[in-house]
Amino acid sequence: MTKVPELFGSMVFGDAAMKERLPKETYKALKKTIEDGKDLDIGVANVVANAMKNWAIEHGVTHFTHWFQPMTGTTAEKHDSFISPTPDGRVIMEFSGKELIKGEPDASSFPSGGLRATFEARGYTAWDPTSYAFIKDGILCIPTAFCSYGGEALDKKTPLLRSMETLNDQALRILRLFGNTQVKRVLTTVGPEQEYFLIDREMYEKRRDLKYCNRTLFGAKPPKGQEMDDHYFGSIRPRVSAFMKELDEELWKLGVLAKTKHNEVAPAQHELAPIFTTTNIATDHNQLTMEVMRRVAYRHGLACLLHEKPFAGVNGSGKHNNWSICTDTGENLLNPTDDPHGNLQFLLFLCAVIKGVDEYQDLMRVSVAGAGNDHRLGANEAPPAIISMFLGDELTNVLESIETDSDYTDQVKCNMEMGVHVLPNFQKDTTDRNRTSPFAFTGNKFEFRMLGSSLSIAGPNIILNTVVAEELRQFADELEKGGCFAQDVLKLIKRTMKEHKRIIFNGNNYSDEWVAEAEKRGLLNLKSTADCMPYFIHEKNVKLFTAHHIFTEAEMHSRYEIILENYCKTLNIEALTMLQMSKKSIIPAVSAYTKELTDAVLAKKQIGAEVAAEERLACELSSQLTCFVKAVDALDQALLGVKQFGEIGECAKYYREYVFAAMQELRGISDTMETFVSKKIWPWPTYGDLLFSV
Repeated sequence: MTKVPELFGSMVFGDAAMKERLPKETYKALKKTIEDGKDLDIGVANVVANAMKNWAIEHGVTHFTHWFQPMTGTTAEKHDSFISPTPDGRVIMEFSGKELIKGEPDASSFPSGGLRATFEARGYTAWDPTSYAFIKDGILCIPTAFCSYGGEALDKKTPLLRSMETLNDQALRILRLFGNTQVKRVLTTVGPEQEYFLIDREMYEKRRDLKYCNRTLFGAKPPKGQEMDDHYFGSIRPRVSAFMKELDEELWKLGVLAKTKHNEVAPAQHELAPIFTTTNIATDHNQLTMEVMRRVAYRHGLACLLHEKPFAGVNGSGKHNNWSICTDTGENLLNPTDDPHGNLQFLLFLCAVIKGVDEYQDLMRVSVAGAGNDHRLGANEAPPAIISMFLGDELTNVLESIETDSDYTDQVKCNMEMGVHVLPNFQKDTTDRNRTSPFAFTGNKFEFRMLGSSLSIAGPNIILNTVVAEELRQFADELEKGGCFAQDVLKLIKRTMKEHKRIIFNGNNYSDEWVAEAEKRGLLNLKSTADCMPYFIHEKNVKLFTAHHIFTEAEMHSRYEIILENYCKTLNIEALTMLQMSKKSIIPAVSAYTKELTDAVLAKKQIGAEVAAEERLACELSSQLTCFVKAVDALDQALLGVKQFGEIGECAKYYREYVFAAMQELRGISDTMETFVSKKIWPWPTYGDLLFSV
């Protein structure tokens, strides 16, 4: 039996390992760096590096890497050995503080969005001591930030750390106004729920679209999908259970707080949810989780699909970002306590979130942009592309009473009556949950449900941290000048509600009525990446990020370029893959089956048998194949039209309006033909094979 407490963090050079192996003064200095953000002395770094190396060697490690998160959305690593030559021709194992705190990978081959010219190759990685080093695949991995020779952030971690710092600064100002001097640091915490699909590896290998694009570009709907709701929370099949067991163990070794696992709504879909931790570490852990999922799946003869919409017609996969604000004293600043109406500190922080989400709804949408998520948002139980907030009845009533100067009556907490005496009584929550909301308050945190499953959680949390920090800054500026603090806070809450309550919606976000209502309220409905990305570089958003030193204006424009370029490249790869699959597989398969039918017609006519059915089917397929070939030509022409665009924004719009439309047309015809062609001739596994094989 696995001894989890011994297994957990065994591959991490964490606090326990440092406490055991570092001299007391070194350990204290390092903890001060981690907790207070102080500079690390090179002498301390040398001692830490030596202890880290010895610990790693004891685990059989010979190489180390600076593990970082470039703008590709994945992670990157370059492996160096510990060996150092000696005068007598042998080697010793060395690792210095200088090697620990700084690396120098080539920056020219990573996305930079124009920040770097191709010939300007130098880049730096800098150790992030707030995220512990770990051993993965026999390599000592040191979490780092990544920047160019000129100091521009080329990664997702650097702006995330900046956003955490600015929120800390502004939150402390508010806490001091409430007389709280005990808190030294305010942190955001995240628990990202990760959805994914598992399919048979052999079938995966037979689908070029899954291998090249991570999603199916063709595929007729099977007779059974998710209509029966029998997969959600259902009994986990043995093969999947074995995968989940090993996944838990591998993640626990790396210090990842994997907690919950279950079947999701769609066939072959599942979810893993961790316990909350600080946003920086949660981001690192989620990147590790996705990587380990793929690796463990391979060992079990499975393929783990993290695309937002690998299969049309069933639920896509999201990543629910459970975000809260906590202090180093253990207080959750988004906890309403038993008296939310009288808890002014909570209500003020809540209003900062409400105001931030309303004023920067464009940035919230930008934070989840991507070609994959465009397929998911607004379809099959995913939130729409419209940003709104769910607060629940109790908090909505509290804020309305303050806004209207009306009396508020506490909602009485009552026990749940199940109607069966033997069942235990338990206290019922004061409000229901809303699974349709993109941004829902769930007791003491907000669940941002719009993230796609393959997305790094860094971007959404950079934006959340920054917009809330900005609102807290405005609140602090106003309150620091005030006279009667309690009255000033109430006035501020009242004004915030009057000006920003349009963002609050507790109803059904899936309904057509909400789309119309949202338009009346003036809320944005940015349906695609091409639609939303221009908002990222609007003047007000550039001002926000530059004022808080999260991004420079050049860094913002670079990210605009990178995201849209990635969007265009993704659609281009998908279109080229569709063309290859069409020309090399679908057209030959349909032609072959049509020939079988016509051969059968000729053979049956010779004996005077009835041939109406075969003739009808052959004619139908011939007609569809003609349309299909025309659609192939149309997609070819649409791709040629891309060449006329130089500006990336215009190029992205063209891909969305013309290339994507041509892809959809081509798919529709293919999926119809698939339903007529013999299974033995159709060139790859069908949806039914893929979704119900594990």
